[in-house]
Amino acid sequence: MDEDRVPASGTVHWIGAGLSTGSGLAALCDTAGHVTLWHRTEDRAAAALDRLGLAGRAEPRAYTLPALTAALTPGDVVVSMLPAPQHAPLLTACVRRRAHFACSSYVSDAVLEQVPTAERAGLVVLTEAGLDPGIDHLFAHDLVARAREAIGDGTPASYSLTSYCGGVPAVPNDFTYRFSWAPLGVLNALRTPARYVEDGAETVAERPWEATRRHIVDGETFEVYPNRDSVPFVAQYGLPSVWTPRTFVRGTLRLEGWLRAWQGVFEELRTGDDARIAVLARKLADTYPTTGQDRDRAVLAVSLDVRVGTGQTWAGGYLLDLVGDARESAMARCVSRTLGLGVRHVLDGSLPAGLSRAAETADRSRRWLGELARDGIEFTLRADE
Repeated sequence: MDEDRVPASGTVHWIGAGLSTGSGLAALCDTAGHVTLWHRTEDRAAAALDRLGLAGRAEPRAYTLPALTAALTPGDVVVSMLPAPQHAPLLTACVRRRAHFACSSYVSDAVLEQVPTAERAGLVVLTEAGLDPGIDHLFAHDLVARAREAIGDGTPASYSLTSYCGGVPAVPNDFTYRFSWAPLGVLNALRTPARYVEDGAETVAERPWEATRRHIVDGETFEVYPNRDSVPFVAQYGLPSVWTPRTFVRGTLRLEGWLRAWQGVFEELRTGDDARIAVLARKLADTYPTTGQDRDRAVLAVSLDVRVGTGQTWAGGYLLDLVGDARESAMARCVSRTLGLGVRHVLDGSLPAGLSRAAETADRSRRWLGELARDGIEFTLRADE
C-alpha cells in the first residue's frame, strides 16, 4: 500500500442509479464495510436497491451535494454515476473531506485541474473505469505489451491500432439502435469533432458520422466512426516512440444500416442549435423507449497490427460481445462490474494516490482482465505467439 495514501475507510457512497448501475454495486455490497446508494429521493434509491436485489444490503439516501459532503469521512470512496459535468464539484467535496473518487467517465479538464491537489492529499482519483472508456484501455495496454515483447521497443516499426465499441440492440430494429445512456449525450457526442490518425497523418472529422466506414468483426459487418480525440492515447498506451502509427483510432461501433437509418437525425445535427437538439433528444427518447423487454448487446473490438521493415509482423485482438438478460443490460454489467472492480482496488489499497485511468499499466491491466473474467465478463483474445 502507498504509505502516503489516505487509508480506505471501507465505506462506499454510490451516487446515481441510472441505466449503467448494475451488478457491480452488488459486488461492492459483498466487499465494502458499508454502502450507501444516493439517488434523487430516498424512495427512488430504495426502489433501485429493491430492483437490484440489494434491499437491506445498502442504505438508501436522497442525494444533494451538501448532504453527501456532510456524510463523508476520511478514506470513504465516492462513486459517481452522474453526468460528467457534475464530477468536478464532487471531487472538490472529496478533497475537502479527504475521500477517494471514482467514475466511469472520461476525465474532464475540470477534474484534471484538481488531480495534483488530490494526489498531494493522498487521494485516489479513478476515472475511465467502465466499458468504453475502461475495458478498452485494459485490452489496449495488454496488446501493446504483448507486441513490445515480440517486436522490441528499439525496433522501428509501423502499426495500426483500432478500438471500436458500441451498445446496440440484440435484436435489430428499424432505428438500428437502443439507447443505453441519455439520448442528449449520444447526440452531443456526434456533434463533437473527432481527431485520429489515418494513413499516417492526424485527421479531424468535424462531423464524426461523415467518416463512417464498414468494419468486419468476427465475420459480422458493422459501421464504425471515430469518437473524440484518439491522439493522446498513443502516449497513454505506451507505444514505443520508434513505432510510427499508420492508423490509430478509438471510435464507436453501430449495426450495419445505422448511417442510413439516422439520416434524419444527422440533418438536424447539421443545422440545429442546442435547444433544437434537446427537443430532438426528448423526441427520440419517446419514440424509441428502452423497455424491460428489450435486450441490448455490447460489442468491443480492439486490434493491434505491427509491421517491421524486415517483414516481421505481430497481430492481436480482443473481442467482447455480450447480450443483456432480464436481470441487467450488457452495458450495465460491463460498466458497473469494471467500476466496482476498480473501487475494490481503492478499498484494498492497491491503487496509488493520484489519477488512474482504469488500470493504467500493462501489468495491472492483465490482472484486472483476469478478475473481470472471473466476475463473468466474457471476452476472447487472439494473438500471435
